[in-house]
Amino acid sequence: MDNTQITEYTVSEISFEIKKFVETNFNRVRVKGEIFGAKRADSGHWYLSLKDENAVLSAVIWKGIANTLPVKPEDGLEVIATGKITTFAGKSSYQLVIEQMEVAGTGALLKLLEERKRKFAAEGLFDAAHKKKIPFLPETIGVITSASGAVIRDIIHRVRDRFPSRIIVWPTPVQGEGAADKIAAAIKGFNSLSPNGRIKRPDVLIVARGGGSLEDLWPFNEEVVIRAVYESEIPLISAVGHETDTMLIDYVSDLRAPTPTGAAEFAVPVKAEIAASLSTTQSRMLNAASRYLEERRNKIDGLSRGIPNLNQILQEIRQKFDDRVERLTLAFGNLLTQKKGLLEKTSLKPYYILNIFEKKQENLKNLALRLDSVSIDSVLSRGFAWVRDSRQKTVYNTAQAKRTPNLEIRFIDGSVKTKVKVKKDDLQGDLFDF
Repeated sequence: MDNTQITEYTVSEISFEIKKFVETNFNRVRVKGEIFGAKRADSGHWYLSLKDENAVLSAVIWKGIANTLPVKPEDGLEVIATGKITTFAGKSSYQLVIEQMEVAGTGALLKLLEERKRKFAAEGLFDAAHKKKIPFLPETIGVITSASGAVIRDIIHRVRDRFPSRIIVWPTPVQGEGAADKIAAAIKGFNSLSPNGRIKRPDVLIVARGGGSLEDLWPFNEEVVIRAVYESEIPLISAVGHETDTMLIDYVSDLRAPTPTGAAEFAVPVKAEIAASLSTTQSRMLNAASRYLEERRNKIDGLSRGIPNLNQILQEIRQKFDDRVERLTLAFGNLLTQKKGLLEKTSLKPYYILNIFEKKQENLKNLALRLDSVSIDSVLSRGFAWVRDSRQKTVYNTAQAKRTPNLEIRFIDGSVKTKVKVKKDDLQGDLFDF
């Protein structure tokens, strides 16, 4: 074979020819496959692969397209991607540039739904312990739904029929690309309101939309919505689709309503029923109070029959009081008479007192005479002498005198001092002359 007859290309030329051929023949294709290895770059572009049982196809979704897709790329999701095949000469590779993407079928969505359900349940997002009680009679109700359509009209009409309350609507798209993010933003927005602000924070929230296919209701299965409901401080009622439709929002909400109308019924009671209940309660209270008063009246009547006549008791008390007053008056008069007589007796006979004074004076005079008869001077005047030692203590006998060297002898007219010589070997001493 003559190789000179084969066209010769440079690397760039052959890469260009392949690129032209591929992009010309596969300019618009639809590829069905399961997503795996999906990741979002910091630039906002998505890089992923589509696979089946025999092959793998690299794919890319540019940022502008990714923001408009009805579903986000997620591993395990079977999709039908529409776009074009292009080559990348730097790596001698080819890839699918995705321009549209849809779920391959209900089965794929159900599979993804179950996987998400298991994931959120494992995190505890569906636990009953996190459920908040719906207030009995909310003043303000926040509704998150489409601004147009029958859903919001049904909710408003039902609330007004049951118990008119203030309703604040936060309109959002309820299907399609971006719906999930806007629903989550509305939930967070209601929670950010102040309870005392110009727009009062609602006491309860209702997230609602009418029925539809699983693809239409898919925003209510998105993670951003599930976590916003879980983090809501305001109790939330979910009312998505028909009674047979069950979305993940129903598991995380505080209460699931079968329909939007049912959500309104859960949110407010029936005013007429409350009025009837209050009327019944009031009637029962009045009857109970009447029976209570009648029972107490009968009991008092029974007790009164055992109590003596009060007038009779008072008459007896008055009689005793009069008797005590009379006796006290007589006793007081007698006391005054007695004291008056004693006073007159004292004033008319003053000599009784004088006689007592004279008797006391005579006794005092006799005591003075007796005291004078036993005084020192009286004794000394009768010829006696008083002998004392140097310490002025009385010496009573000769034995004491012989032992006392210095003596003082007192007479009626004066004193004489003398000394006594005491022998050491004999207690007896010689008495010196004066």
